[in-house]
Amino acid sequence: MEIIAEIIAQVFLWILQFLGELLIQIIAEVVFELIGHRIKEPLHRSRPVNSWLAATGYFIFGAMAGGISLWLLPELFISAPWLRVANLILTPIASGLFMGLLGAWRTSKQQELIRLDKFAYGYCFAIAMALVRFIFGQ
Repeated sequence: MEIIAEIIAQVFLWILQFLGELLIQIIAEVVFELIGHRIKEPLHRSRPVNSWLAATGYFIFGAMAGGISLWLLPELFISAPWLRVANLILTPIASGLFMGLLGAWRTSKQQELIRLDKFAYGYCFAIAMALVRFIFGQ
């Protein structure tokens, strides 16, 4: 019975570690999304930016967010190496899905979207942030 309790406790701890990393990414994306909505009007262009260029920009912003997050929280929530790899795969997908849902919500409220409100751009931001945290995190 004691072994089962230890296994359940360990699985619960892994879930909390994953959720902690996911929360960091979602908070960073929401902050960048809110900033993007605030500065979009002064930066409005007559022609839309190329999609690849925009994706590269969000990748760079995500890498910057990863660096800032490591400066603020130098230790990763996830310690097990195999969980860090799983986090590198799953967290960006979950963050991208969250941003897609946020974009759908904004659409339902008839609010204007920025590119970060879509899955692909949210994923670009999140994968860069996750890579920085994975490579440079302790």
